[in-house]
Amino acid sequence: MAVRPDNLLLPGFALGLFGLALLVALWPGPRQGTRLLRRWGVARPDEPDVAEAVRYLRRRRFWYPWLFMFLPPVADAARLTESSSTGTWTIVVTVLLGSLLAEVLAQRPSGRGRRTAVLAERRVTDFAPRWAVALYWLAAAGGVAQLAWTGQWVRLATLAGVVLVTWSTVLLAVRRPPSGSAEVDNALRTRSARVSTGLGIAASAVLAAPNTGWITWLAGAIACVWIANPGPTTRAVSA
Repeated sequence: MAVRPDNLLLPGFALGLFGLALLVALWPGPRQGTRLLRRWGVARPDEPDVAEAVRYLRRRRFWYPWLFMFLPPVADAARLTESSSTGTWTIVVTVLLGSLLAEVLAQRPSGRGRRTAVLAERRVTDFAPRWAVALYWLAAAGGVAQLAWTGQWVRLATLAGVVLVTWSTVLLAVRRPPSGSAEVDNALRTRSARVSTGLGIAASAVLAAPNTGWITWLAGAIACVWIANPGPTTRAVSA
């Protein structure tokens, strides 16, 4: 049966309004910037450090209302998710796409804050542990194999897109121009790499959910625990 356009647009519009209200309520300021830095290992951030963290958050959160509006109709039209997992899919992919757009914008040096010089080549494993990267690729490969085996080509194409978005975000976070102090720069790169990798695992699990049962929720739980509990910042590669 054909899907009526109003059945797709109205939920997206409602979610967009919700996202806009959430954006206004959670638009980051100095308090949120300070909390972010302390959570990711910067014990005593000063004013320029906090300003850098606020810019980091604003680049991401700006996109959330528009993605909330756009993604649910797409998911429903393509029948990517079951009704019980649509909300999870929307949140995960919204954060992933918001992070990608933010990292694309961050590739151009802002000219603000304290700049640092790179003394060694940055690698993904400087900011995300090897086991997490391995788990990410295992989840992606498992999802691809499962969806290909069952002939779910739309989901397979979507998962391929998720893998591309996730890994592009990680690489852009690792390679973007330095910004702020070395400690803050490393902390924000670490957050971007870890959160994107964790969400990539969760997205792979959600898309493969109809075929993987309890394995899906185990992978999702591991990803969420890893995101919610940041480890110490990685070794400094700039000074």
